[in-house]
Amino acid sequence: MPRKKEPTFEEALARLQDIVTKMEQGDLPLQELITRYSEGMKLAAACSQSLGRAEQAMDLLVQNQDGEAVTSPLVIEEEH
Repeated sequence: MPRKKEPTFEEALARLQDIVTKMEQGDLPLQELITRYSEGMKLAAACSQSLGRAEQAMDLLVQNQDGEAVTSPLVIEEEH
């Protein structure tokens, strides 16, 4: 049997937002709340992993004084 396609970050985030909206309405039965909470936690973990991979991919490749390629983490300054 083929593996289920993993959702993209954007798809997972949209589904997570939909789950949160429906849960906040407060009219779901307890069992459905539990089911959606479980799905939401899995989606949140998947989004976190995607962001972690993206952060690693954003590391800059630079050359040191010896001309060797090394990675340098991308530093984004926060606005204050």
